[in-house]
Amino acid sequence: MRLSRQNVKSISIAGVAVPDESIFSLPEKVLQFGTGVLLRGLPDYFIDKANRQGVFNGRIVVVKSTGNGDIGEFEKQDNLYTLCVRGIEDNRETEEFIINSSISRVLFAKENWNDVLQCAHNAELKIIISNTTEIGIVFSEDNIHSSPPPSFPGKLLSFLSERYSAFGGTNESGMIIIPTELITDNGAKLRSIVLELAKWNQLDAAFIHWLETANHFCNSLVDRIVPGGLSKDVQSDFEKQLGYKDQLMIMAEPFRLWAIESGDDEVRRALSFQQVDEGLVIADSIEKFRELKLRLLNGTHAFSCGLAFLAGFKTVKEAMQDSLMTSFMKNLAMNEIAVAVSNGEISYDEACTFAGKVMDRFQNPFIDHQWLNISVQYSSKMKMRNIPLLQQHYKKYSYAPEYMALGFAGYLLFMRCRKNGNGKYEGQWLDNNYSVEDDFAANLSDRWEDSNVDELVDQICADKEFWGADLSLLNGFADTVKNDLHSLLENGVMNTIRKLLPNKTVVSS
Repeated sequence: MRLSRQNVKSISIAGVAVPDESIFSLPEKVLQFGTGVLLRGLPDYFIDKANRQGVFNGRIVVVKSTGNGDIGEFEKQDNLYTLCVRGIEDNRETEEFIINSSISRVLFAKENWNDVLQCAHNAELKIIISNTTEIGIVFSEDNIHSSPPPSFPGKLLSFLSERYSAFGGTNESGMIIIPTELITDNGAKLRSIVLELAKWNQLDAAFIHWLETANHFCNSLVDRIVPGGLSKDVQSDFEKQLGYKDQLMIMAEPFRLWAIESGDDEVRRALSFQQVDEGLVIADSIEKFRELKLRLLNGTHAFSCGLAFLAGFKTVKEAMQDSLMTSFMKNLAMNEIAVAVSNGEISYDEACTFAGKVMDRFQNPFIDHQWLNISVQYSSKMKMRNIPLLQQHYKKYSYAPEYMALGFAGYLLFMRCRKNGNGKYEGQWLDNNYSVEDDFAANLSDRWEDSNVDELVDQICADKEFWGADLSLLNGFADTVKNDLHSLLENGVMNTIRKLLPNKTVVSS
């Protein structure tokens, strides 16, 4: 049996959330650019959850802008798909299956552009969501009268122009536009491109005024791991468990965050689905959510990456299965990073709560997050994510943060590399070779070749041009890194971590 609107009526398996027939008659309220798993696993998840609770009561028209136009799987399944949520939540393993019924139809832009534009005439459709990847939000000299314009901003402007004409430019006809692309200030950037494109197309001043004043372009931040298509084995196991076939099935971790930046009451009313889940937040500023994610999730990754990989762990979950490595990462996150990020906007308790969720995510047994993938552009990640943490620590304390210092030493050791016969850089540790994909690799390779450990650390720390700060001026930091790097080389990773932990409080939450 294949998942479909007709067949869903006969699904009565415990643990599977099945949509009520009434949901299929709900009006279309959202236009979504993108069919990707992140959208289906996060925004569409929230909308579906709200519909089940009788809150939002609206469905999504999805526009597929790329590819060959094959939307057959959606059509065969009446746009239904199963979301499997698996992972660790509150330190407990969890699993649930949800048949998502939020999508009403999927339109292929190249073939159905007139149908997309017709959606602009629907007064109940007030929200636009996108995830067209980071390269989707770029300026391109599109003729917006093309069918369709090539770029996403071009398509969006074409739709908004149609909307303006359909409703005579009333303030009430403006749209709420929420890009989810992983770009800082994504809403503001999209707005500036759309305005620039409107002027390039010589659209009239009245339309541009409506564009600027009646429409809300909201910055947003999304955070949920949705790995993509399932492996054949996992797909087969799930289908046997559920009793039906689903070619659109996806999996997501339990953690979810969609932070939307707006202080407008009209936006809050329209986005009523935010009432049903604490993972969806509308706030005047979303900067604190960006800071928590960047420092506690990405920062912990970056400080731990070199150490964990050189200790022999291939994936994050493998590292979290080792009590010593887990203790290091928890102490790093809660005793140092959480302290560093806490300020007037972020309390220490709030930072620790977020750190606890990060630890749950790291130990998810169903996601294989490779440390070697995390190490790509390691130097830039250390610079952008972790050097600000060091600086924030030293604004509060005059001594070196021991876990951060050891993480920095682990980064330096991981970056001890040489160019191979193919012109690529490789590191070597305990007779194992590994690839180093980093724009700073040549620089560090030369310094390892020409300097002893103490000289290397002094040179790297004093490289203000690269780090944007002179780390040698941070009291005790360079000396602590030197001691740690010597210990890593002489005693190995785990023995060095073990020496750090005995007199420290090992966080258990």
